[in-house]
Amino acid sequence: MSDLTIAGPTLLEIEEARERVSRVARVTPMESSRFLAELLGSPVHLKCENLQRTGSYKIRGAYNRLTQLTDEEKSRGVVAASAGNHAQGVAFAARELGIAATIFMPVGVALPKLQATREYGADVVLSGHDVEQALRAAAEFAASTGAALIPPFDHPDVVAGQGTLGLEILEQVPDVDTIIVPVGGGGLIAGVASAVAQQTARTGRSVRVIGVQAANAAPYAVSMASGVRTDITALPTIADGIAVARPGVLNFEIVRQTVDQVVTVGDDDTARAMLVLLERAKLVVEAAGAVGVAAVTTEQVRDLGTTVIVLSGGNIDPLMMERVISRGLAAAERYLKLRVGLPDRPGQLTRVSQILSDANANVVEVLHTRHQRGLQISEVELELSVETRGPDHVEDVLRRLREAGFTPNVDF
Repeated sequence: MSDLTIAGPTLLEIEEARERVSRVARVTPMESSRFLAELLGSPVHLKCENLQRTGSYKIRGAYNRLTQLTDEEKSRGVVAASAGNHAQGVAFAARELGIAATIFMPVGVALPKLQATREYGADVVLSGHDVEQALRAAAEFAASTGAALIPPFDHPDVVAGQGTLGLEILEQVPDVDTIIVPVGGGGLIAGVASAVAQQTARTGRSVRVIGVQAANAAPYAVSMASGVRTDITALPTIADGIAVARPGVLNFEIVRQTVDQVVTVGDDDTARAMLVLLERAKLVVEAAGAVGVAAVTTEQVRDLGTTVIVLSGGNIDPLMMERVISRGLAAAERYLKLRVGLPDRPGQLTRVSQILSDANANVVEVLHTRHQRGLQISEVELELSVETRGPDHVEDVLRRLREAGFTPNVDF
């Protein structure tokens, strides 16, 4: 079969990018997942870019782009804007190539990401309250200083660098039928899908590529449905690494040609997926990197055959991880918050505690208050945080409380 013609980098350019990228990026592990395989009814593998240098795939595109700068461009330095992974990728690549780097990051960026970017040697400038404002500041800096602006996704060299991941997947899982990829601006899925489509066209094989976006920031889902690149209003999401308002121009053209489907997942689904990866695979994955697993656990995608899910990054603030774990437990109904009104007389707290103990529910936190609005003067209220084992256990706990004459109210 003849080579396939796709917008953006050719297969040869992606293969050349792989040779360059191999100087700094590792070939990340491909782990099998028995738990996810049982859900799908077919083999599932996890491509662990969360274990990549700098903690995400971004180093691939950043390094490939920087190597293509002329000596004169390198002498003027580079500039980028990011809230995390792209910042670290550019900073690391610039250090390895001896190029001065300035990175604009939003005010309030997570401290671990800020520290990591500085430790890679970049000059970090805090500007604006979101990535869009930081991008505008970076563009102004580039215009005034002559520094080369390194885009996070919308450039052929960046796409080619990310496409090296697709070549690795085909080598590590030659019989892959479906690849599931997180989608933000589209650099990663454009590179992976293009590399896979061009490589498999030579042998006549067909590999399905599915993109996953956060439901609150899903311009590709809208654009693919309409066939036209469409801007949206992005809402807050825990998957902030893929929260964008518009697809990349080149990226959308490639995705339109090579990607079979784009689905969306909610934040609770993503939090549950992160918990699954932590408990079942012993992998720390950021929210943006876990959306592919969320798509599988919520059955957004089916009949996939041998499947590879890309875990695109693992850079997560420990404080955010704590919050996400709590949300994931709550979403899986393994963490129950409830309020119980009680008569204000001795022994009532003991009664509730005994009921929970008999139900094998572990109390994590309790607040006993007389000052809640709406309470009668002879009433108190218990606010309880309880560890449970899932939906059936939750129903058992609530049933026991009701049979004892209490009226529990669940906080969601």
